[in-house]
Amino acid sequence: MMIPLYKPYMPAKLPELETILHSGNLAYGKWGRIFEEKLGEYIGNSNIAVVNSHTSAMLVTIMTLGLKSGDEIIASPMSCLASNQPFATQGIRVVWADIDPVVGTLAPDSVKSKISQKTKAIFHNHFCGYPGYINEINMIGKGKGIFVVDDAIEAFGSEYTGRKIGNTDSDATVFSFQAVRLPNTIDGGAIAFKDKALLEKAKQVRDYGIDRSLFRDNLREISPKCDISQPGYGATLSEINSYIGFLQMDEIDKLIQIQRNNAKEWNALIYREHSDFEPLKIQDYVNPSYWVYGLLSSDKIKMIKHFRKKGFYASSVHLPNSNYSVFGKNVYLPGVDEFYSKFLAIPSGWWNKLF
Repeated sequence: MMIPLYKPYMPAKLPELETILHSGNLAYGKWGRIFEEKLGEYIGNSNIAVVNSHTSAMLVTIMTLGLKSGDEIIASPMSCLASNQPFATQGIRVVWADIDPVVGTLAPDSVKSKISQKTKAIFHNHFCGYPGYINEINMIGKGKGIFVVDDAIEAFGSEYTGRKIGNTDSDATVFSFQAVRLPNTIDGGAIAFKDKALLEKAKQVRDYGIDRSLFRDNLREISPKCDISQPGYGATLSEINSYIGFLQMDEIDKLIQIQRNNAKEWNALIYREHSDFEPLKIQDYVNPSYWVYGLLSSDKIKMIKHFRKKGFYASSVHLPNSNYSVFGKNVYLPGVDEFYSKFLAIPSGWWNKLF
C-alpha cells in the first residue's frame, strides 16, 4: 500500500462531542474562545480569530485591511489555488512576483519591482510549510507603506528566527485548518494580527459586522442602539469544529516533531544514496513544519515514478496559479518556471514514522 502525501488527523477520543451536539450551543462560543486561546499561546500571539474556512480567513483579511475591487496585491503563483481565488472573487488584481527557484517562495527583488501606486498588500506564501524571506519582504512592505500578510495555509507550526509563524513582524497571518492540515478542524482557519485594533475589526467582519457586546439589550432583544456600519460575513467557527481543533493542540508538537524527524531521515538518505535530486534550500534560521518534504530534480517525472514505485506517493502538489485564466494573462516568471519543472513532494507526515 502506498504511503499517502496527506492524511487527516483526528484524536482517538472526542469525549465532549456528544455533549456539545445536544447542548443547544453549536455556533461559535465557549469552545471557539478556548481554541483561540490555545492557538494564541502556541504561536505566541493572542491576537487571533478562528473562522469557518481558509477562504473565510482570506475574505475577512481582505475586508479588514480595506482591500477593494480595483486594488492590486502582490502574490506568488507557486501556491495553493485557495490562496489566490478569493482575490478574483473580490475584483482585486493579482500581480504575480517571481520566486527563488531553490526555495519556492517570493523573491524579494522581484516583489520590489512589482510594486505600483495601486499596490495595497503583499501576500507572502510559505510554500508547503517552508517559510520564505519574511524579514526582507516585511522591510519592503514597511518601506512602501503597504500591508504584508503571511499566507501560512500549509505552514502552521513552522518557525522563523525562533518564532512561530503568526508571531513574526508581518501585519497578519492566515492559517488553514482544512482536513489535511495541522491542526485539522475538518474545515476551518484563523487569522493572526500584529495590531489588536485589526483583530477587533476582523471579529466584527467575521460576524456580519456585529459588535456582540452591544447587540442585545437587557431583555436580550436586538438593540436599535447598536448600529451595523461594517460589512461582514457569517464566518464564525462552530463549537464542534473548535472542540476538535482544541483537542488537537495537545498533540500538535508531537505530530510536527514526527514530521521533522522524517525530514531528517530523508535528508540523510538523499545525501547518502542519491545524486539526481536535492532538498529545498532552507535558511539557517528557518524550521519548517514539513507538511510535505520538498525535492528538486532535473528529471521530475522520473523521480515521481521512482518514489511511487517505492511506495511513497510523490506529486507536484500545486500548479502555478498564473496558468489559470481567472487571474488574467499568464506572465513568464523564470524562477517559477524553473522551480515547477523540478519540484516534487514526498510524504513526511505524522501518520508514518518512515524509517
